[in-house]
Amino acid sequence: MRHSTRRLLAAGALTLVGALVMTACSGGSSGGASDSAAPEGELTSVKLQLQWLPQGQFAGYFAAVDQGFFEEEGLDVEIIPSGGDIVPQDALANGDVDYAIAWVPKVLGSIEAGANLTDIAQIFQRSGTLQVSWADSGITSVADFEGKKIGSWGFGNEWEIFAAMAAEGLDASTVQIITQDFNMNAFLQGDIDAAQAMTYNEYAQLLETTNPDTGELYQPEDFNVISYEDTEGAMLQDAIWADTARLADDQDYQDTTVKFLKAVIKGWVYAAENPQEASDITIAAGSGWGPSHELWMVNETNKLIWPSPDGIGIIDEAAWTKTVEGALAAVNETGAHLITEEPPATAFSNEWIQKALDELADSGLDLTGESFTPIEVTLTEGGQ
Repeated sequence: MRHSTRRLLAAGALTLVGALVMTACSGGSSGGASDSAAPEGELTSVKLQLQWLPQGQFAGYFAAVDQGFFEEEGLDVEIIPSGGDIVPQDALANGDVDYAIAWVPKVLGSIEAGANLTDIAQIFQRSGTLQVSWADSGITSVADFEGKKIGSWGFGNEWEIFAAMAAEGLDASTVQIITQDFNMNAFLQGDIDAAQAMTYNEYAQLLETTNPDTGELYQPEDFNVISYEDTEGAMLQDAIWADTARLADDQDYQDTTVKFLKAVIKGWVYAAENPQEASDITIAAGSGWGPSHELWMVNETNKLIWPSPDGIGIIDEAAWTKTVEGALAAVNETGAHLITEEPPATAFSNEWIQKALDELADSGLDLTGESFTPIEVTLTEGGQ
């Protein structure tokens, strides 16, 4: 491990997204947490790779920095954003970082291609992906996709669409897949019949847009919303991934992993109990969203995490199996498969998150979200 006294990398410094990305690209291959135990009074340096830019989707990690939870565990964590220019699981597999946040189906594809990675904490317990159409479109279920223009961002975000279609017996070639930007402009312009959206982001973009026919913001009743969580295509999303070989052979990495997960748990509990403060923290960390959009994002992200009946981060084997089955069944419009065989048993493990939960059992924290109640968020035009 490389160690340091507290580096000047507080949450405010995280606003320098470009600088962090440069750091990620120029960093050595050691990743950070690998050489030896930290001398007393020093912090173990750890790199965490996000799968996107700072925003409420990652509020718990930024809260763990801001509130000193990582430091309490003896860690100095550098959060490295991506804007699509860094593939999280590749950065982890290459040894550039110590942990990475990525959707399960994306990493399953990387594992089949040779990456040796393990899901050590399933932070999102349910899918947040939607397909949104106009209320008068007649598209109310995946079965209605045939012959329609279906929006997708690509980059591995499309596999729930194809898994859900496979479950309905629909050939992917019967739809026209339209490459969609990470916004709802093409949908609003009529170029897409049903657009891909996340509950915490693009759907909010619709609800903070003015309807030209009324002069008021669009309302939920203006749209049909298909939630993939309610389909057979639902797949597990944001998970924390670790290096499988280091988990097996490196005692320091094992110890760091438990400490890291304890701090992350504290961060997400904080975000659940203090959504406004968590929203403010992510804005300070560099999020470009307006305050009402950011608060919506934190609140909706919390809904994907809580409740976690077995404890936050525990990987539900039924949900994992459903994700794998969907990944095996999914075939895209070109006939390509996401994966062709079951992933190895090392692809996920509850060992480390369970140790973290056990060590926090007497902390007084609500580790299951039993007391969690989402707040009401009022969106304003443009998310301001």
